[in-house]
Amino acid sequence: MSDRIDEVVPPALAGERLDRIVALLLDVSRSVATAVIAAGGAIVDGEVATTGKIRLEEGQAVIVDPDAVPVDEPPQGDRSVRFDVIHEDDHIVVIDKPAGLVVHPGAGNETGTLANGLLARYPEMVDVGERIRPGIVHRLDAGSSGLLVAARTQDAADRLIEQFADHSATRAYLALVWGHPAAPHGVIDAPVGRSRRDPLKMAVVADGRWARTEYQVLDRFDVPAELALLECRLETGRTHQIRVHLSSINHPLVGDPTYGQRRPKLQVERPFLHAAELSFVHPGTDQAVTYRSELAADLAERLSTLRRVGVE
Repeated sequence: MSDRIDEVVPPALAGERLDRIVALLLDVSRSVATAVIAAGGAIVDGEVATTGKIRLEEGQAVIVDPDAVPVDEPPQGDRSVRFDVIHEDDHIVVIDKPAGLVVHPGAGNETGTLANGLLARYPEMVDVGERIRPGIVHRLDAGSSGLLVAARTQDAADRLIEQFADHSATRAYLALVWGHPAAPHGVIDAPVGRSRRDPLKMAVVADGRWARTEYQVLDRFDVPAELALLECRLETGRTHQIRVHLSSINHPLVGDPTYGQRRPKLQVERPFLHAAELSFVHPGTDQAVTYRSELAADLAERLSTLRRVGVE
């Protein structure tokens, strides 16, 4: 699943040690980053780094290999992890993920993840894909709810990963944003990469990776504030892409603590973002399939309290 992470050191990280930069890029601890470097998993300006103590300058090229992250044991199955399955067969499982559930183990989340729950129900997934995230073939932020597909066989994983990589697998999200977009339909075509001001965040940056989000205004509201419900379709799947793109056009997600521009939560305790539709070619049948998920209950309840003004 994982591709090498290719970044250019931004001004915000100039002067930082390589091990800290690797830790940020992989979202792992400093000790794990040190192990990645020792295993040859970090390349600086075309040369394999041998120590994490070197300090990097703005503009240096850093390539990090996620497969170099040391993994002693795969996640253990955990039947206490709760999630809904909307489709399963011998090849795939389509999950309706609740908000707050982390998809796979990582820094600060070693257990209690979706991967742990999947292994409890489908133990054969232990040998599918990467050891640290068996069966997982694409991302969904912990704070987001909605659809995610997992693979039960290696062949299914390979075919699904290919579809997400070439963007033939498509996803649609429901998002509640601040303000009323000027046009009922729009496309945000802007590269996304590490923020120069805060390397823990993503941002629209000139040297980022190509990213494209299409949106359609589904509804508008005027109480308790001017808000709009959007359907967002991804042509790419960059980290935090929808959240970053919508914030960049001054229509941030309601409830977003990171990209919400410090606006009120409006009683929404997480980013108002739900993965509502997922389409791909089924790896076992070669047939195009589409799965849909109703808006999560917490978001639907808040939406029902807003005063509609409709779409012009």
